[in-house]
This record gives sequence, C-alpha cells and structure tokens, in this order.
Amino acid sequence: MSVPINNVQIIKQNGIPAFAVIPYEDYLALVPQRPGDDAVPQEVAEKVILENIPLAKAWRLHLGLTQREVAKKAGITQAALSQMERAENPNRTATLEKLAAAMGLSVEQLKD
Repeated sequence: MSVPINNVQIIKQNGIPAFAVIPYEDYLALVPQRPGDDAVPQEVAEKVILENIPLAKAWRLHLGLTQREVAKKAGITQAALSQMERAENPNRTATLEKLAAAMGLSVEQLKD
C-alpha cells in the first residue's frame, strides 16, 4: 500500500532515529479499520437523542468542522451538505461514503 505521508517528524534517541511522528490523518490512512471502530461517542449520541440533531450534523459538530470544510473535503457544495444534514433526508450509501471519508469516519458511524 502506498500512502503519501506529509510532515513526518523524526525523533532520535542517542542520535539514532527511534520514532516517526506523522499526522493523524496519515496514520488513519495507513491503519486498516478494526472491528469496534464503528463506535459513536457519547457526545454524538447525546446530540442526536437529547437535541434531536441528525447524526451527520452531530458528528460534524463533535469534530469541530464547519459545513464548508466537510463539503470541500467531500467534493460537494455547502448547500448540498446542508440538505444532507436535515433529518428528513435519508442519505444514499454513496453520499454516506463521501461524508464518512471527509470526516475520517466509517460509513457505519453515519447510518441512523
């Protein structure tokens, strides 16, 4: 598997390279999803249940991302994302795949 890695920091011990620190997004691209990685944090669940916020929007807010940021990463318009985040609009699998990739999640984490 060939994944481009940016901003690698090499940490040396006694002058010898001992560790390589990479951005978390690069790490996620290198490490395959493991069973149990589809968990939903309590904060996300509370937004969905207590505040009646749709799951995709709850995740976006939890991750501290704007609609503009997610839309750009997903290759869609901000207006389209706004519609997708509305509870009455069920999302297709292809749409969920784009949103999941844009937010670093699995598709399962975005399914209601």
